[in-house]
Amino acid sequence: MPVYLKEIDEYSELESVKSVLIIPCRFCPAASMAVRTNRPYFEFLRKFLKTAPYEELIETIKSNLEEKGVKADVFKSYWPHQFVVCMWTIRRRKKLLKRARQYDALVVLGCEAAVDTIHDAVKQTSCKVFQGMRSEGIMSIQPQFHLPCNISLELNNVTPLVHQAKHPVSWVGL
Repeated sequence: MPVYLKEIDEYSELESVKSVLIIPCRFCPAASMAVRTNRPYFEFLRKFLKTAPYEELIETIKSNLEEKGVKADVFKSYWPHQFVVCMWTIRRRKKLLKRARQYDALVVLGCEAAVDTIHDAVKQTSCKVFQGMRSEGIMSIQPQFHLPCNISLELNNVTPLVHQAKHPVSWVGL
């Protein structure tokens, strides 16, 4: 039951920083992008464990920041156990802490739990942590296998989160 997320399009708070590290969670946001664009979640023979529409979103955010004169990079995860940010190990968090010291701000592409994980991991730095996606609800999905070796996700419904009506989220700097 992944969280259904939508990207936040407003980047005004980031225009005052010189460098940004984008930290993508590769589970819920990738599933959300696959569902929203009606494209495969995984194309094992083409992209292995990457979701094409999510990778495109990450690259678009990076390019938009660079066009505004902000140095931007992506904190990459290569192993499946590193994909879900809210479940990162101490070792992964330490690696982020070391890398984050080189940046003014971090943009977390993930849910509120991912943002909390990152905030806790880098609290020793002066980095500002920004939430780059907003939780809309919990998805009920059905995985589907398609030849040659693709997995797609069919959305049954999105159960709204209780807090949505009370506190709409924009770029939240912590």
